[in-house]
Amino acid sequence: MNWSVTENTTEPGRSPWRVLDPTGQPAAWINEFLDAQALRALSPLTLRMYAFQLLHFARWWSDREPAWSAPGPTAIADYIRFQLSQQPPPAAVTINARLELVRRLCHFHFGPQGSGEDSRLRRRYWRRIESNFGGPRAAQSNLRLREPRPVIVPLPAEDVARFWASFHRCRDLALVALLLLHGLRSREVLSLRIADIWFSQAQIRVQGKGRRQRILPAHPKTLRLLDVYLRSERPATASPFVFVALQGKTRGLPMTPAGLRSLFRSHRRSSQVPNANPHRFRHTFGADMVRAGVSIPALMHLLGHTHVHTTMRYVSLSLADVWREFERAAGSMLAAVREPS
Repeated sequence: MNWSVTENTTEPGRSPWRVLDPTGQPAAWINEFLDAQALRALSPLTLRMYAFQLLHFARWWSDREPAWSAPGPTAIADYIRFQLSQQPPPAAVTINARLELVRRLCHFHFGPQGSGEDSRLRRRYWRRIESNFGGPRAAQSNLRLREPRPVIVPLPAEDVARFWASFHRCRDLALVALLLLHGLRSREVLSLRIADIWFSQAQIRVQGKGRRQRILPAHPKTLRLLDVYLRSERPATASPFVFVALQGKTRGLPMTPAGLRSLFRSHRRSSQVPNANPHRFRHTFGADMVRAGVSIPALMHLLGHTHVHTTMRYVSLSLADVWREFERAAGSMLAAVREPS
């Protein structure tokens, strides 16, 4: 038996995701940390991600040390080398996310709160400086891999039109419209409730990351598709969520991420648009909004971002966009320059 993650129904304030050691017993040193994050009101999806990231570390650590203890000075570097040796190696952003979570785990267990001068934290996890000038310094704890700059490529208009034409049910068209015309994340679409659609005000309430809510204007086309779907296609069900399964054993149950992936996979084949996916539609929305002259603060609100640099990553100008902007600017400058006689 190996390390594993299981989901349990627990009392409030505890993580629903538990990490089990090879004997099937809860790994207290990980689960205590997860419970602390649950007290911060992190979403179950975030706690699940934390559990699986720490599961990866626990499997490596258990082969290195018999029990949980403060990592030594070279542990972080060794953990990086271990991941880079895997085939295929994880992406740099994945490795950095795991490292950050391991650092937070060490901080949770070994300090600095309540740690004296001779604590295990200062003796093992932190490196002492020979001159004692400036106090202890993290032992290789700031190591990070260089992450390549993401290149955001929106879908061409002809690909969007071909993919859109492959759908025939209002449910699916409404779902794609929320991704393409409103820039919602796939999780935000799946978590949308009927009470979040305000037809009379032409607005939608979206539950974003970190349980942050935002109110968005609703496109008339989206509202029409939602109205037809809710009145004529959606089966009778007690589910509060907008999008539910329309057939099969799960009919009337909320659509799952796996169901959404299956839907897109099927229509990628039928439309022959291999790059169509929910997040690519979000990128396309961001690029289209910038081309239309939407300000960055407004785009931040539409996309549900809290940092402007995140919004800028979603905005990618193609060579045609750059050339068009150059021609416009150059034309304005030339208009003010008198031609030589």
